[in-house]
Amino acid sequence: MRGRVRFGVVGAVVGLAAAVGCGGGGGGGGAGGGAARGFPVSVSDCAGGETTFSSAPRKIVTSNAAGLELLLRLGAGDKVVGTGFPPGKGALPTALDARARKVTVLSRGVIPKEKLLGSGADLYVDTFASMAGMGGGAAGVPTAEEYRAVGMKRVFLKSTACAAERKEPLTDLSAVEDDITALGALTGRSATARRLVADMRAKVTAVRRAVGGLPRDQRPSYFFFDYDAGTRQPTVVCDRQIAHAVITLAGARNAFGDCHGAFKQVGWEDVVAKDPDWIQLAVRNRGGAAANEKAFDEAQRWLETNPATKGLSAVKRGRFLRIGSERTTIAGVANADTVREIARAVHPGKVR
Repeated sequence: MRGRVRFGVVGAVVGLAAAVGCGGGGGGGGAGGGAARGFPVSVSDCAGGETTFSSAPRKIVTSNAAGLELLLRLGAGDKVVGTGFPPGKGALPTALDARARKVTVLSRGVIPKEKLLGSGADLYVDTFASMAGMGGGAAGVPTAEEYRAVGMKRVFLKSTACAAERKEPLTDLSAVEDDITALGALTGRSATARRLVADMRAKVTAVRRAVGGLPRDQRPSYFFFDYDAGTRQPTVVCDRQIAHAVITLAGARNAFGDCHGAFKQVGWEDVVAKDPDWIQLAVRNRGGAAANEKAFDEAQRWLETNPATKGLSAVKRGRFLRIGSERTTIAGVANADTVREIARAVHPGKVR
């Protein structure tokens, strides 16, 4: 499910996923109206089905901070009229943070169906194939007919949404690059998308030159500790998740890279058996630097005091990385920064 972008004579077929049957007419006019430059644009879903946009959307709602951040970085933030799961204060660079504060928060969690359908948006960018069951008071998930009735198309960030359909392990960031390229095409910001992708590739390429050729036995094992997923039974990242690609590109070895899919619950005895060399304290953004540090402290303290984990090699040696969950597991330009940050920590002196 990591097909490359294919541009044709009359338009584009791009990698972002679109909900089958969720299309009405196009979403508003692009610059100049009519057959806007770069359109029509067709987007594919996880199964390869396509939905066509005759022009750029005028009003967009994002399911969470991932889609919002990408649109802001593309320069399409003025089109975003609402979001769920908003980014915490200070989670984005200063200029982007200021713009993000201006976006209406439709929900601190999953956007209720009535609010989403009544938002007036003609495009909904969803980070996951289904946000149901994730909390936030969602009052059901709209049907294809309900999306169509209000003239709203729904697309997904395929790098996350298509994990279940992915047939091979995710070992690079091409799926994330495809999401950026697709959103750029849909919003008429293809040139900006190309610049963002080029910058990501430059960072990752530098790391791969330094540590990408390391054989498996020279790669330190790495455990992504999803503290906010609960400590009674750990949730680990598997080989179809973006985090697996980030860890692999950084010259490390995902301790649970032998499980297939996106996430899996295991037992602490499984973590002990892996005895990872490094542990990422992957907490979710709390809305500010001080709150985030407190959460990192809590996660580290839990590992250091829990009888099942305090004897782990990484815990005894203090080999912790304080890197937020979102920038590791959800599509964004920060995925490349995370690759570099992990590589610098686990391979000191090799990555500049």
